[in-house]
Amino acid sequence: MAKEELNIKKKGGLGKGLSALLNNADTDITVSDEYRAGGSVNFIKISQIEANPFQPRTEFEQKALEELSESIKIHGLIQPVTVRKMGYDKFQLISGERRTRASILAGLVKIPAYVRIANDQEMLEMALIENIQRENLNPMEVSLSYKRLLDECQLKQDELGERVGKDRSTVSNYLRLLKLPEEIQLALQANKISMGHAKAILAVDEAIEQINLYSRIINDNLSVRNAEELAKLSKNDKANGSAPSSGAKPKANAFDIDDALKLKLDYLNKKLKTKISVKNKGSKGELVIPFNQYVDLERILTALNVDE
Repeated sequence: MAKEELNIKKKGGLGKGLSALLNNADTDITVSDEYRAGGSVNFIKISQIEANPFQPRTEFEQKALEELSESIKIHGLIQPVTVRKMGYDKFQLISGERRTRASILAGLVKIPAYVRIANDQEMLEMALIENIQRENLNPMEVSLSYKRLLDECQLKQDELGERVGKDRSTVSNYLRLLKLPEEIQLALQANKISMGHAKAILAVDEAIEQINLYSRIINDNLSVRNAEELAKLSKNDKANGSAPSSGAKPKANAFDIDDALKLKLDYLNKKLKTKISVKNKGSKGELVIPFNQYVDLERILTALNVDE
């Protein structure tokens, strides 16, 4: 680890599990006299602190770091970081990587720190919980952190809710985001759509219908309420279409759309960003491409490379 640089081994309030550990006197340990100052707060050389390898946060906004650094130059680091001892005068961050990075920019050699006991499992849990509590996380970052807590920390959803201070339904809603098509997950990650939009999209079942609704939200700049109304209409249409009257007879010589054709239709749906339907009329049929307004029709024709 280079001197005065964090050893990076990876790319509101705290949760119950994290605060219980950080505020528990039983997890306090004594370091050498050189680092003992002000009771349980110690001043530790930054060169002897390495980053938390379980930290899920991989990006730190440079401008925000520089602003914090300027504040630290004037006032010092007011809130101590928290570390665990790894060996003789070697420490690893539990929380406070942003403050540590800003302190390096400010030219500090030592920073105040609480020294605690924690194993790798606890470190992972604490890093994930602290990350979840940040105000600037997008929904996908929260959902991925929830998934890691469930999978890697062997937590149940009820236990996870207790750790992060959320009810089970909120946790479930975030986890459901991971079932959305990748295109929509990326949009959530980029804050192109909101959590409310995502919940409306999840109200429809089929992936292609979800993509179509997402495309409408983006192209028409739909509000969450408008998206919910469209999702409801889509479900009603599907329900009506899947429940023919008891007297209905099968159409003669009706054709089936095989998997190869379905893939081509799916591709065309994505390309045109609309819901294409195939109407079966015996051995014949119609390919219907719906649009909402003139600009939508113009967009579709452009996507089909239709020249004047």
